[in-house]
Amino acid sequence: MNVTTVDEQRARGSDSGRDRSRSWPGPAFPYIVGESERMQNVYAVITKAAEGDANVCLKGETGTGKELIAEGLHDAGPRRHRPFVALDCAAVRDLPMERHLGDHGRDGFTLFLNEIGDLAPHLQARLLEVIGMSADVRVIAATSRDLRPAIHGGRFREELYYRITVVHVELAALRERKEDVPLLVAHFLRRKAAAHRKTIRGLSSRAIEGLVANPWPGNVQQLEQWIERAVVLAEADLIDVEQFPSVIRETTATPLPSMPRLRLREVEKRYVLETLEQTGWNRAKAARLLGISVRGLQYKLQRYLGEDKSIVSARSAIEPG
Repeated sequence: MNVTTVDEQRARGSDSGRDRSRSWPGPAFPYIVGESERMQNVYAVITKAAEGDANVCLKGETGTGKELIAEGLHDAGPRRHRPFVALDCAAVRDLPMERHLGDHGRDGFTLFLNEIGDLAPHLQARLLEVIGMSADVRVIAATSRDLRPAIHGGRFREELYYRITVVHVELAALRERKEDVPLLVAHFLRRKAAAHRKTIRGLSSRAIEGLVANPWPGNVQQLEQWIERAVVLAEADLIDVEQFPSVIRETTATPLPSMPRLRLREVEKRYVLETLEQTGWNRAKAARLLGISVRGLQYKLQRYLGEDKSIVSARSAIEPG
């Protein structure tokens, strides 16, 4: 049985003509994975936004990683040593806004407003007052829908909209960047296997083809849950379609046309090298992000050098010093 494969033409296409320095968002966002053009556009905005203190609005479907990016913006920004306060706007009722914020209003904190479109109009007015009273607060808002129709319908305050959308970031649904699915699979597979103390070699070709073809209504969050479920249910070191919901088995029941393939080992190699670039070739940091030991990372680098002598940076990374 073939181990995890992806469409080689797409994978190579993501490398051709692409500025390798922009492949990943950098160490500020270590858990955001993807090389598609849609993600490159996101990286270009959030890396700039992380350098400053402007309010940011993240728009994307449920499960696209809005809170993960919000936390990354906070951790990489000038308020990284101050509180990060997350507020679920759908759960806020008639309690005074100050009760939800507690004592953080005096700390120069970052306020993350999840699903801000669900905040009741009278609480929107109070939120504007609270933000106005504390000049030392950064607002990062998230919404799964366009707020402009709500403004026109009188359900969302226009003034609040312009306060929170100084920087606007549009997050693509996973079905719109399917070329990122194999990289996400490798990322989640490594993390979940380590968390559940299981040795997983990879996925079958049928499984990866089914995952790439799936429409993913729950986006990256759904993919992560499915990979964890597969890891938990796996009885061997190779995960096949039987460990996934029936929709994946149904997708793979129809033979797919023959296409060039990229082996899991090559996908892993790209992922490891990208993580090293992201951490400035710091082996300890890279090993932590990859969920492996430093010795295991050095072994992989030595193997990669044997396969590709052009990896100049890897040579310096494995030399003792």
